[in-house]
Amino acid sequence: MDALLQRAATLLRNSSRTVVLTGAGISTPSGIPDFRSPTSGLWATFDPLDVASVWSFHEAPERFYAWMRPLARQILDARPNPAHLALARLEAGNLIHGIITQNIDGLHQRAGSQHVLEVHGHLRTASCLDCHAQRSTDGLWDAYLDRGELPRCANCGAVLKPDAILFGEPLPYNTLRQSQEDALHCDVFVVIGSSLEVEPAADLPFLAQRRGAQVVVLNYVPTPIDPRAALVVHADAAIVLPRLADMLLGPA
Repeated sequence: MDALLQRAATLLRNSSRTVVLTGAGISTPSGIPDFRSPTSGLWATFDPLDVASVWSFHEAPERFYAWMRPLARQILDARPNPAHLALARLEAGNLIHGIITQNIDGLHQRAGSQHVLEVHGHLRTASCLDCHAQRSTDGLWDAYLDRGELPRCANCGAVLKPDAILFGEPLPYNTLRQSQEDALHCDVFVVIGSSLEVEPAADLPFLAQRRGAQVVVLNYVPTPIDPRAALVVHADAAIVLPRLADMLLGPA
């Protein structure tokens, strides 16, 4: 393992621009379940089109919130784990230059990362699908989690949808465009905790690799980019990322 991490450290040390893509696997050590694990993933027991699509939200928003309730509690209670903190250290040390995340939990920012692109949205704001008003979710989640009050639009009374991307919704255009630009102009592209099964985020490491970037994969299970990657490490990000940061920056 140390030999692999030394190779990863050399790649980052020699890179003029390193970009990171993170998926659900980086947040599972913080107590947030992933979506696609065969037994523990959220889609092992729920059909995403039934509970987490924009069509089902239009039809029955209360069903979405009933499904979302335990996950929202886990996200709000979660704290950044050593993997998030290590990435923030690496960014502060100018060894990575941006994080693209598929996660909606905001843990990268809470760990101290400054340049984060959230391609699947977040829970900090919510929008009305009827009149398109948007507001902060401050207080809304507590009202729902503690008292079961669905968040409603102050303008028209419709149920607000969190600004996390549901199935059937387009990704935020500017965020996706910037993510693609980052992939096109990096020397090293690091995949952490993503199965690379959800497009278009899954194409970003391929985009980087086609433009000549070295791809590093840190994930428990194989991913589609592994055969093309310069380096693959199958391990827990919360264990190996702090070790990688210590190799590059010295002990925290």
